[in-house]
Amino acid sequence: MQFRKATSAGTSEPGYPDFQTTKTILLKGFVKIPGALPLPCDIIFERDVPVKLRDGVVLYTDIFRPALGGKVPAVVCWSPYGKSAGDARMDSFPNRGGVPLSSVSAMEKFEAPDPAYWCNHGYAVVNPDIRGALHSEGDIHCWGRFDALDARDLIEWLAARDWCQGKIGLAGNSWLAISQWFIAAEQPPHLAAIAPWEGIDDVYRDSLMRGGIPDLAFTDGILGRMRGKNRVEDTAAMARRYPLMNEYWEDKIARVENIHIPAYVSATWTNSLHTHGTFNAFRRLASNEKWLRVHNSHEWPDLYSSAATEDLRKFFDRYLRGVKNGWESTPRVRLTILDPSGHDVLYRPEKEFPLARTQYTKLYLDAEANGLSPAPVAKAATARYNSESPDGHVAFNHRFDRDTELTGYFKLHLWVQAPAADDMDLFVDIQKVDAAGQVAQIVTSPANPAYTGPKGRIRVSQRRLDPARSTPWEPYLTHTVSEPLAPAQIVPVEISLWPASMLWHAGEQLRVVIASGAASSVGPAIPTINRGDHVIHAGGEYDSFLQIPLIPANRAAL
Repeated sequence: MQFRKATSAGTSEPGYPDFQTTKTILLKGFVKIPGALPLPCDIIFERDVPVKLRDGVVLYTDIFRPALGGKVPAVVCWSPYGKSAGDARMDSFPNRGGVPLSSVSAMEKFEAPDPAYWCNHGYAVVNPDIRGALHSEGDIHCWGRFDALDARDLIEWLAARDWCQGKIGLAGNSWLAISQWFIAAEQPPHLAAIAPWEGIDDVYRDSLMRGGIPDLAFTDGILGRMRGKNRVEDTAAMARRYPLMNEYWEDKIARVENIHIPAYVSATWTNSLHTHGTFNAFRRLASNEKWLRVHNSHEWPDLYSSAATEDLRKFFDRYLRGVKNGWESTPRVRLTILDPSGHDVLYRPEKEFPLARTQYTKLYLDAEANGLSPAPVAKAATARYNSESPDGHVAFNHRFDRDTELTGYFKLHLWVQAPAADDMDLFVDIQKVDAAGQVAQIVTSPANPAYTGPKGRIRVSQRRLDPARSTPWEPYLTHTVSEPLAPAQIVPVEISLWPASMLWHAGEQLRVVIASGAASSVGPAIPTINRGDHVIHAGGEYDSFLQIPLIPANRAAL
């Protein structure tokens, strides 16, 4: 395992008092910073509380709890960003990432529930600095079992506090959601429920090496801002050193099949970082009590919206406080179907995801007409582009005659060739083109890139499939071997595209764009190994096709 030096900067947080273990009472009406929400109740604030882990390392945590007394459940927010927002602050983003200052108390940890709300409703909120973060001892670890065992130690320590009634929950976005998959898989005895809202479950496949193509700029940036006295695990350096799947990367796949406690999962189709992992983890989750809510906002404004907060409290009230509030009647899946040219369908109740009634339908690539055909194309032809051009791409279009809903997983099967190279990096984008010829774009937050549809990518040398884990609607790549192309070799590849749900109206087109490059999920263009032309073979013996998740009521639309 490789580490880099953490950023020290005195290990203090902006706007946070110097390191000191204290216990104070924040009175009702207290305002942390001008413009923030006043506290709705008195809160006991225990700061920099030491917690000794199994190996003797000490981490420090902040604890907010109601001042009224009595035993309460606790909600843990596990991340390395700092107990009181740290450097990752909403104020760092345009328009505070869509979260008005007036909607929160400013006591919340970055991407975590607001203690003001939760203490007012009978919960403690626990914000640890994980191992190595700021004043906590040791080195920062980026997920995996080692980090999850630290969280298990904290959970069991909390359950033994005289103010705790013994039931612990986990909550939060992004890093805080990812960590929940790993922590819950360790089955801490007192962990009673989790709420992972938008977070990947496979660090290799969904983040650093998606499709086998290194995409490291975002991670390098995050690691460079980690603050602590010692070191931080350098996952980007490990990706450069070990670009194929090995034991290190296997440890970065959450074992969600081990999770049997209640789980409330939240997702969006438009999140450029978390969409695939969130849906994948929900599918794999072993719990018989699991719920999925798919919204049309961005993770931050959704987390702090009153409707989502109240909904989460209903879930935690049921499983942490034992309140008989009818939560079990909540639809197991609540889907939002995007309609960029009209009105999104919000929270349609469903029983499962992917939808059992989905009919997976093939649209065959016609390289001569640059079209997509419901029937196999008899004549073989090729389409090509210069892979070294920043704008190198080909596109294939299909016009819908009737309103059509596509919800679920898309897959692209291609026959490809690189005459001047032994490898190819392919980037795929599914777009909705309106009747005026404009590509539909959805903007959910100033902090999130515009969404145009599901995307996929692959490094062709890593095309080998795992037949045991692949499904008819989603290929699963092993990433265990590199198989370069022989001169003039034409090979089939299966490209997984992230799940999506969108309406196409009559006269609108679905466009498949196959390109030589793409921007990183939140950063600059991704470096590629491309050289010379890329050739797409379609028609005749080359059955290149896009498989779409068609809802059967609209099957006649093709």
